Amino acid sequence: MDLVIATQNGHKIREIRTLLRPSGQFDIYSLLDFPDYVPPPETGETFEANARLKAEHAAKALGKWTLADDSGLVVSALGGEPGVYSARYAGENATDKENRKKLLKEMEGLDSDRRFAYFECCIVLASPQGIRKVATGHCEGLITEQERGGNGFGYDPLFIKHDYNQTFAELGELVKNQISHRAKALEKIMITLEGLL
Repeated sequence: MDLVIATQNGHKIREIRTLLRPSGQFDIYSLLDFPDYVPPPETGETFEANARLKAEHAAKALGKWTLADDSGLVVSALGGEPGVYSARYAGENATDKENRKKLLKEMEGLDSDRRFAYFECCIVLASPQGIRKVATGHCEGLITEQERGGNGFGYDPLFIKHDYNQTFAELGELVKNQISHRAKALEKIMITLEGLL
């Protein structure tokens, strides 16, 4: 069965491919395989709204079953920022490093008990006929005061999951893929996917 991951983000593609691989039932594509396809602008105000928009648009345009996710970091002490703007927190074309730098600046001086944060991921599965399943995963933890680790992407070097003492960027892919917000959301989607086969 063909399945499109509706992203051009290499890190997300690799993570989702790794999580789907054990089933061995899917021919997995990404938007990198469809260079003429133009994704819609992410105008939603929630992770779910953006994931729905991306999944439905790509499934209809490409005529294939599609998985789309929208995810980001939510910091309670910052009123929920960066939230849906996580990828562009420091500006429209900001790098991961620039986004992390801005986050650390905004959180300067916050005590450890005010550094609570969580990652949220919403994954939507759509067929060319419409949305079939929506699932959300969370991963709670704390934001460090400085970057640690060289793995991962986005805010991984700043995030320590509860009950762990290493950042996502220090844990490495294998461990992160078992405990991440994206893994939790995808696990719920897998039940629906397996039912299609």
